[in-house]
Order: sequence, then C-alpha cells, then structure tokens
Amino acid sequence: QVQLVESGGGSVQAGDSLRLSCAASGLTFSTSVMGWFRQAPGKEREFVAGISRGGGFTPYADSVKGRFTISRDNARNTVYLQMNSLKPEDTAVYSCAAQKGSAITSYYYTAARYDYWGQGTQVTVSS
Repeated sequence: QVQLVESGGGSVQAGDSLRLSCAASGLTFSTSVMGWFRQAPGKEREFVAGISRGGGFTPYADSVKGRFTISRDNARNTVYLQMNSLKPEDTAVYSCAAQKGSAITSYYYTAARYDYWGQGTQVTVSS
C-alpha cells in the first residue's frame, strides 16, 4: 500500500523558517509527480508547490514564490518543502500528494489530479 508521511511542522514566529519532509513508500517514487498543498480552517485546499519526476519543473503558488523551495531526493523517496520568511497567512495544515507517472502542466496545480495523499502536518505562524 502507498503511504505518504509528512513531518517537520510546528509553531514559529513570523520571519522564521521550517522544512517539511514527506517520506513515501509503496510506490515508484522516481516516476511520481509530487506536490504540496495547504488548507486553513474554513478555507479551500490550495496548491503550494509541485515538482516533476526529475525535479526540473517546480511550479509555485504566487503567494509563496521566492520564499518556499520544493525539492526531492529520489534515492531516499522523500520530497521537501523549505519555507523561509514565514507569515501568519501561511498558517495551515500542509499535505503532500503524489501523481502516478507523468502529468500535463495543469495537473500540478489541481488537487483532484493527485492519486495519493498524506495526513498532513500543522504549521502555525504567529505575528
């Protein structure tokens, strides 16, 4: 069975940094498109960042561009989200997700196109 397990969340002050990790098992990680999404209470789940199978394509939401960096280590079956200059509006549950095989560009941004999801990790940013 496929498992995606996030870690690295916590409570920090505005301006601080966190690095989230997502460890994958039960799938061919090196051929999977990976993404990070977040959801705050009362809001829709939103796209944060995505990464292609080889790591060469890394789209970001406009709200995090320049502050967040997505990366992957296919040897360790792990995807990361480095979050710098955190803001209170970044507060949310962050989840990683996987798509099997290749994806057209628009699929990176669309939660419904992902096949597998982790349970999420809470990130809280105080002003």
